[in-house]
Amino acid sequence: MWSTACDALDVPVEQSVRTTRMLRSLLPTWAHERIGPVPAQPSYVADDGFPAEMSVNWSGARPELRVLFDSLDHEVVWPGESVFRSRRLDHVRETFTPRAGRPSPAPLWHSIAWRPPSEVVHKTYFGLYSWPHAHREAAVAEAMARLGMAEAWDDTRRRVETVEGDREIEFFAVDLTDDAQARVKIYYRNHGAGLAEVERVAAVARNHDPARARAAYRTLAGAGADAGEAALSCLAFRSGVDRAAESTTYLRLPALAPDDREAVERTATLLHGEGVDPGRFRTLAAALAPGPPGDARGVLELVSFRAAGRRGDVTTYFRFPVFDRPAPAPLSPVDLG
Repeated sequence: MWSTACDALDVPVEQSVRTTRMLRSLLPTWAHERIGPVPAQPSYVADDGFPAEMSVNWSGARPELRVLFDSLDHEVVWPGESVFRSRRLDHVRETFTPRAGRPSPAPLWHSIAWRPPSEVVHKTYFGLYSWPHAHREAAVAEAMARLGMAEAWDDTRRRVETVEGDREIEFFAVDLTDDAQARVKIYYRNHGAGLAEVERVAAVARNHDPARARAAYRTLAGAGADAGEAALSCLAFRSGVDRAAESTTYLRLPALAPDDREAVERTATLLHGEGVDPGRFRTLAAALAPGPPGDARGVLELVSFRAAGRRGDVTTYFRFPVFDRPAPAPLSPVDLG
């Protein structure tokens, strides 16, 4: 799929081959096992339990290709990992384990992001979705304190709590880079939210254009005011900024569009309005689809929008239908008692 995406995005062959080999070397042990009729160890990444997804960010001169994958308890070692990267992750790693009083180790997800011809960027995500809420909040507060961002998190959390609605912290993530723009990200899952609600959550960030955000959400959602099932809000923090620097809202297209054909059309309209030629996106969506888009639903799973200055900051998330039925849901806080 990575190689297919490189072809659709007109990546030179030698770069496609090199990065495909790199991806193969990075993926955990599960990537080399034969796929059976059901996942041997279901993952929370996709509804059917498959432990990976692919996404593309369309801002900038060239698209950025990404793969997110669940480690499924396997160790992932980044080639050439620098001391800085190790220290950054090590500052917070223990916070998400039983050694810090948590009920279980947080599942680790990893991603690589590559915008040719730049270097690959690595990211790590801690999944908090199976813990009781109090443990999630305590772990995030401790991790932000260790990273010197406690005040920014306290201010942002208070702002989020003023927005009416039902939401929960679901992920904590760090960019593994020494770049000045490296982010720490906290993800909320919204329940039963409308478009106005997710926009108010996004607006707690310092750098946010509400008019552009509302227009983007309406384009993706169609005629309704509903944000769809389990819309996500990501608040990104940067060193030296006194609250969340920017925000990204993720809308789940299968909950908003009847099929992938309509989801692709709405996304293409959004890209065009943001000054991005949607041609390569259409080519990519067709290349990744297992059949005609009118017969499929959920391959284009999520579309995110960030209204933080640069135009075209749209990311499209693709899931691959591998297994025939949904995977068992992870334990909820109620299940955990």
